[in-house]
Amino acid sequence: MARIIQGMSFAQIPVSDGGVLIVGGGLVGASLAIALDAAGIDAILVEAAAPRVDTLPSHDERNLALARATVNGLTRLGVWAHARDAAAPIRRIHVSRAGEFGAARLDAREEGVDALGWTLPARALGAALLRRLDACTRLRRLAPARLIGIEPRADGWQARIDIGAGELRVDTPLLVGADGTDSQVRGWLGIEADVHDYRQSLIVATVASERPIEDRAFERFDDGGPVALLPLAQGRCGLVLSVPADEAAAVAALDDAAFAALAQRRFGWRLGRLSRPGRRHVYPIRRVVARRLTAPYAALVGNAAQTIHPIGAQGFNLGLRDALTLAELIAASAATGDAVRLHDYAARRAPDREGTLAMSHGLIRLACLAQPALAPLRSLALLAWDRLPPLRHALARRGMGFRGRPPRAVLEDWT
Repeated sequence: MARIIQGMSFAQIPVSDGGVLIVGGGLVGASLAIALDAAGIDAILVEAAAPRVDTLPSHDERNLALARATVNGLTRLGVWAHARDAAAPIRRIHVSRAGEFGAARLDAREEGVDALGWTLPARALGAALLRRLDACTRLRRLAPARLIGIEPRADGWQARIDIGAGELRVDTPLLVGADGTDSQVRGWLGIEADVHDYRQSLIVATVASERPIEDRAFERFDDGGPVALLPLAQGRCGLVLSVPADEAAAVAALDDAAFAALAQRRFGWRLGRLSRPGRRHVYPIRRVVARRLTAPYAALVGNAAQTIHPIGAQGFNLGLRDALTLAELIAASAATGDAVRLHDYAARRAPDREGTLAMSHGLIRLACLAQPALAPLRSLALLAWDRLPPLRHALARRGMGFRGRPPRAVLEDWT
């Protein structure tokens, strides 16, 4: 069983040396810790919040669209067995733009799979990860704890960690920043990041639809940004509505009838009338991209490496592939923080990372620009996607998470 160390004095905890130190116990950091434990590698996970679903900030109200590759990886980690009952399959995807002709469709049957992905509430995934963490045998968890400094060593780093009752010093051959968009680790390593503020916020809620959404996911664009409806296990729809940042608070505060009417105008009538919206939650949208994934004896994963626009729902999917690739390379090396392995990590992640970043940023700029001259080109692009099977299959493969050289844990026989 993984040991959770909290409320102990410094004298009670021995200084650790030789284990991978993961800073950040969110969805990606926890996944990396589990992958290392499964590979028989010692690790320490530093979690800022107590390890409970109701306290961890990444276990929030979002509904995650998990790519097929992601579910493959979670299955191999032993996590999916704890989450699948709360998940809804996505077998068909429909993409369109308001006021323009043409639509793009993907169908799992055409790709020879049972589902393109699954929708899962972030809280359900968080709970599944916590259950799997409890079964780890090579992992120590410091929670709640906070990294307060790092110092270079000849063969790694020494980290200073505030555990509440005192300060713990940990020597590690590999420091991993999994501490989110505003990563403290990234800053201390001297890795700069490029930041773009979309001046938009996401409003996340659930709604009921007059016609059942079944196993379909919808993404619709207009001049205000993307709107998505995702299938949920209980038959409701997960709504993701982008609005200008300066309007987000007012939109979230609308009464149910007014909010449902706004969602209806933005999404349209493909599922009939939308009604009975649930609680609304607001998330600002920024793009924060680290200029490097590695530093000496250190690596970044997940949102610490790149936080992208949620269009296409690629954020956690991309981050999990970071974690599984890094774990795979660590497991293959006798020297955990070896510079060659870290170079391999950056090189392995480059095609997937750069392709996903380009898709995310380019699509939001192209699909949501209010320029009439672009309308015919956008419509033709959607028609080409829909009518050209080789293009459709290539896009489906990438959307399912099989881009570049994926980690082995996400692969299946047909890839």
